[in-house]
Amino acid sequence: MNKRFLISGIAASVVFFLLGFLVHGVLLSQDYMQLKNLMRPEAEAMANMPYMVVAHILMGFAFAWIYSQGVSGASWIAQGVRFGTAAAFLVIVPWYLIYYSIQPWPPATVAKQIIFDSIGMVITGLVVAFINKDSSPATK
Repeated sequence: MNKRFLISGIAASVVFFLLGFLVHGVLLSQDYMQLKNLMRPEAEAMANMPYMVVAHILMGFAFAWIYSQGVSGASWIAQGVRFGTAAAFLVIVPWYLIYYSIQPWPPATVAKQIIFDSIGMVITGLVVAFINKDSSPATK
């Protein structure tokens, strides 16, 4: 494991966690308040917080690793946007469409989840691309 990968994994984990809080804890909190019957009680959710932390660490390091496997000759900005967009179409969009198909989520909430989390995925792609910009073939 090299230093750049370690930094990328940590940065992606932190960005995922912070943007997840912003999206789900702030921007969508009112939407979720209308759906309390689909959510765990707050005390139970907080007791499960270690699983949330582990999930974000796993996502961050997986994201950084996959990114490092596909660095091309494009600028780091183009690569970050491309990778974040691809990851959103691989994970975010299908994930919420599947949830929508099996749980009674309001369409407007699902649309917000897809849009906000996809933006977060692109932002994380840009962060990881920036950290790795000196290792791209375009800069060598």
